[in-house]
Amino acid sequence: MKTIGIIALSGGVSVDKICNAAENLKALGYKVKLSANIFDKNRYLAGSDEIKIAELHNFFKDSDIDVIMNARGGYGAIRLINRIDYEIIKNNPKPFIGFSDITALLLMIYKRTGMVTYHGPMACSDFGDLTPPPLLKGEGMMFSLDYLLKALDGEQLKFEGNKNYIRGEAGGIIWGGNLATVVSLCGLDFIPKEDFIFFAEDLNEPVYKIDRMFQQLINLQEFRDKCKGIVLGDFLDVDNQAWLDEYFYELAEKLNIPVAGGFKITHSKEKITLPIGRKCIMHDNRLVIR
Repeated sequence: MKTIGIIALSGGVSVDKICNAAENLKALGYKVKLSANIFDKNRYLAGSDEIKIAELHNFFKDSDIDVIMNARGGYGAIRLINRIDYEIIKNNPKPFIGFSDITALLLMIYKRTGMVTYHGPMACSDFGDLTPPPLLKGEGMMFSLDYLLKALDGEQLKFEGNKNYIRGEAGGIIWGGNLATVVSLCGLDFIPKEDFIFFAEDLNEPVYKIDRMFQQLINLQEFRDKCKGIVLGDFLDVDNQAWLDEYFYELAEKLNIPVAGGFKITHSKEKITLPIGRKCIMHDNRLVIR
């Protein structure tokens, strides 16, 4: 029986959601270990940065923990990235899973260690909303879990979007995450050396900010040189869907690379897991991760 370590590295968590998540994961056959700071609160953060870093190192060194799943996003991950001992992670590799604000850790761990990280479900948002647990057929839970397990098992993954902005074929590693969080890393050494297919999603951002964030990235020569295609997930609660669609056509034309949308990369309940750093091929609106 595998043990999932649930760790709080970003925003403060709900006691009820963590308890529900733990019960649901146990009902699925896993053991669960919670980080020491799991219920800590410091303003909008899950406790102090010092305790978060210590727990992150402890979770990687703990041989009883097979998989590390983040509790939630919010804000706080970027405060940690220059304080992590990446050698501990490199010497104790194990799956590290999250999305949203956790994107900062996914990308920096991959950059600094070469370890594949997983843009996938988290405890509170994906396993913690069900009352009372266990309710294993809750909205999106089994869909998200199925794709997570396939990714963790190293299976070939095939996904198809529903929109082509520019058709074409491209290859590289799969790399990206929450757009606002990716952009927050600008100024750091975070872009991979390999060619990549960039994936992105976001929540509650107006179109002009999405435009600005993509522009920040394409202003970087490294990004333009290495980005060979773009896969778009959900941009939920956007202010003007027609403008967003128009902008993505413009972005595709500007970069002259394949761009496709409509993938289940999302803050919604049903989400796919993308293993950051694994090789992939993009053909029109189809993505195959090897």
